[in-house]
Amino acid sequence: MTLKQQLRTVLIFTKLSTKRFFRDKLALFFGVLFPLIFLFVFGSMSKGNTDTNFRVAIFNQSKTQYSQQFTKQLTDSKTFKVQKDVRDMAAAKDKMAKSQLDGIIVLPEQFGTVDQAVNHPKGVVQVMYSQGNANTGQTLIAVLNGMVSGMNAHLLGAQPPLAVQPAPVNDHHLTAFDYTFAGLLGFSIIGIGIFGPINVFPELKKQGILRRLHTTPLRVWQYFMATMFSQALTGLVGVAAQFAVAIAVFKLNVAGNWFEIIAFTVLGIFMILGIGLAVGGWAKNERQAAPLANAVVFPMMFLSGTFFPRFLMPQWLQNVSDYLPLTPVIDGLRLLTTEGVHLINLGHQLLLIGIWTLVIYVIAFRVFRWE
Repeated sequence: MTLKQQLRTVLIFTKLSTKRFFRDKLALFFGVLFPLIFLFVFGSMSKGNTDTNFRVAIFNQSKTQYSQQFTKQLTDSKTFKVQKDVRDMAAAKDKMAKSQLDGIIVLPEQFGTVDQAVNHPKGVVQVMYSQGNANTGQTLIAVLNGMVSGMNAHLLGAQPPLAVQPAPVNDHHLTAFDYTFAGLLGFSIIGIGIFGPINVFPELKKQGILRRLHTTPLRVWQYFMATMFSQALTGLVGVAAQFAVAIAVFKLNVAGNWFEIIAFTVLGIFMILGIGLAVGGWAKNERQAAPLANAVVFPMMFLSGTFFPRFLMPQWLQNVSDYLPLTPVIDGLRLLTTEGVHLINLGHQLLLIGIWTLVIYVIAFRVFRWE
């Protein structure tokens, strides 16, 4: 068989695999709709949390006019979500113990009384927080300190000698969702590259289709290449759907070059697909494929920056996650989409993807079984 005939066989099997995907409702769900569900969930979270909010209960024990004004200012502030249904201290402490409250603000009886010597109100705001959530408590105190400092400056009529001037930098006008989107693409690539083959291969073995194909002149590399091309095409459909929804619904901003993003996405799909080919090609049935696939997928899903930034992890865990197959894919997509970095500047990510691709496909060829 000539090379031209062999490549024609690859093209035929690519068409067959692609048609099978679009006829399979389960494959369409996990390849296209399931990632979109995660996109809506995390997109809504990113859009809904643009402001910092503290859930607090306020107990005004003072009867002064200024304490009432202070309470109203806290209630009207977008920074605080005052829980008006909390009637007493015992209920507030119970809610705080259950992490339903971030803190309790108490205005003592003497708060807001006028100091006759200087003719302005005075008082101390008491903030109660759980030691188990100390970081949130300290942040709440810092926010209240900033608010009180502004009030002091207004009451005293003096400009503080030292001040902090905020200057947010965002050259590409990107939102929190724009940074989250790369991780969601990584999750989509996992579904395309791993769960596709492990669902298809064991079923084809069970039906005896692969065993019959083995009796033909079809080579393993031809079957793998056809599967690669088919998965890349169907994967791009899923990715295109994510981009379309992200742009239309969540106003996604993309700083990079679209052609480079597509090319890098295809490379990522090819590499991750090798894991699916190895697992699905080795497993005799679904009972063998599913546990092994989960053992491979879950570390990458939670340690590669899919759902939360890797810098939140301990340094030693960051060092380990640097070398997971999905990490360079998500890091590269994030640099391309949010920072406008060009493909030629992703040397580190491309090197890791190249090494992993070689290792994974060598393993996939060696463990593949026709039945």
